[in-house]
Amino acid sequence: MSTKRLSTGIRGLDTVLNGGLTGERSYVLRGDAGAGKTLVSLRFLEAGVERGDTALFVHCSKTRDELRQKAESIDIDAENVSFLGLHGETQLVDESPESFATNVSDTRLVGRVAERITELDPDRVVVDPVTRLRHLFSDSERYREEVVGLARHLKGRGATVLFTCRTDRYEHVPSVVDDGRLELRRSERTRTLTVPKAPNSARDGSHGMRISDDGIQIFPALDPVVSERDFEPESLSSGIPQVDQLLDGGIERGTTTVISGATGVGKTTFGTQFMKEAAGRGERSVVYMFEESTETFHERSRCINVPVERMVADGSLRLEEIEPVKRSSVEFSDMVRREVETHDTDIVMIDGVEGYNVSLRDDRLSLVETMQALCRYLKNLGVTVILITEHDSMTGQVKATGEGISYLADNIILLQHLELEGELRKAIGVLKKRTSDYERYLREFSITENGIKVGEPMDNLQGILTGMPRFGDDGEQISTEGH
Repeated sequence: MSTKRLSTGIRGLDTVLNGGLTGERSYVLRGDAGAGKTLVSLRFLEAGVERGDTALFVHCSKTRDELRQKAESIDIDAENVSFLGLHGETQLVDESPESFATNVSDTRLVGRVAERITELDPDRVVVDPVTRLRHLFSDSERYREEVVGLARHLKGRGATVLFTCRTDRYEHVPSVVDDGRLELRRSERTRTLTVPKAPNSARDGSHGMRISDDGIQIFPALDPVVSERDFEPESLSSGIPQVDQLLDGGIERGTTTVISGATGVGKTTFGTQFMKEAAGRGERSVVYMFEESTETFHERSRCINVPVERMVADGSLRLEEIEPVKRSSVEFSDMVRREVETHDTDIVMIDGVEGYNVSLRDDRLSLVETMQALCRYLKNLGVTVILITEHDSMTGQVKATGEGISYLADNIILLQHLELEGELRKAIGVLKKRTSDYERYLREFSITENGIKVGEPMDNLQGILTGMPRFGDDGEQISTEGH
C-alpha cells in the first residue's frame, strides 16, 4: 500500500496531517450537522482534480445541483468532479452483476457503483454520508459487508476514500474501513478539527477551523515542544535606570512578564517602553490590541514623546487591532506564530488579557489552555512576552494576575494608584522575578510629556497590597483608589 501523501487542498490541514492524507487508504470524516464535512470533502476532491487526479463524489442525501451550489458558495470548483447519486434510487439500479461483498446474491444497488468505478477508475472518492447507504440495503449486516467491500475494492484500485458520517452515527461505520479518522466540531462560537486516528503521525490537539466565502482554513494548534531555537538569555533594559534597578537589570529575553494595574494607571504605556528600547537595538516588536484602537494608541504615544509612528514606519513595531468575536483563540495563536516565524519578532505584547478573554470565540478553559500553549511556544523561541492585565483595587486586597496566567509569569510588575494626602499619585513595584533578585520597595511612578518618570523608593509606605496602606512607624492610614 502506498505511503505517499496527498494534499487536502486546505490551508493548515496538510500541516496538521504532516503533509496530507496517506494515499490508498480509507478515512472517516465525522462531525455534527453543519460542521463542514461535505465542504471539506468537496475541497479534497477539487485538490485532486487540480493535480490531475480523477475524482468521484458518491452522494447519498443531497442532489448534484445542491452540492455544486454548496461548493460555489465558498469558491470550490466542482465542475470536473464526477457525481453519483444513490439517494432513494435503488429501483434504478438493476444492471451489473457485481458485488463488493462476498457470498451475497443481491447485486442491484452495488452494481451501479461498481460500473461507475470501473468506468472512471477514480483516484479520490468521497461517500457522503456513508451511513445513509444503510437505508438502501435490506439489513444492517448487508450494509456493513458492502461498505467494507467497497473500501477494499477502491483501495485495491489505488484510490483514496473519504467516508463521511454524523458523529452520533459513527458506530454504524464498519471499523475495518477506518484507516484514519478526522473529526469536525461546531459550537455556537467556534469550529474545530481533531485527528483521533491517522495511519501516520498527525499533530495532536484541537485545531481551529474557519469556513468563509474565501474557502476553508485550518489553524493548527501550537506544539511548544517542537518549536525551539537558541538565544542568549540576556537582560532587556527598560531604558529607565530606576526601573532597571527594580528589576535587577531588566526583564530577561524569552520570559513572560505580567504588567498588572487598575485602569488608566499606565500599563500599556509602560509595556511600550520596552519595545521603544528594542527598536533602538534594531529588534522588532508587535502589539496585539484587544482593548483600544490603533488611533488611540498613536495619539497617547505622541503625547508622551514615544516615537510609535516612526517605529511602525521602519518596521520595528507592528500594531494589530483585534476585532471582537472574529477569531478563535487557536486562530489568534496561529496569527502570532506566523508573525514570529515570518519576521523573527523579538517581543510580543498582548494588551490586555481581559480583552483576550472576552473577544475570542472560545469557552474559558480553551482560552486559558491556548494562552498557556502560546506563551510556552514563544518562550521556547526566545521571544519576550508582555501580558497587560487589569485588577480592581477598589475591592481591597490586590490580586495582580487572573486565573490561569499567574504560573506563566516569570515577572510580575504592579502599577498602582495611590491617594496620598489628598493627591492622586502612582506607584510601581515588582512582585515576582524568577530569574534573579529584585528590589522590594515601591517607587513613585508618573507619565509626563517627556515619557515615564520613576522616583526613589517609597520606603515609608506600607500596606498597599492589602488595601490598607499606611505610612511607616506612625501607622497613619491612607487610601488607594482604582479608576
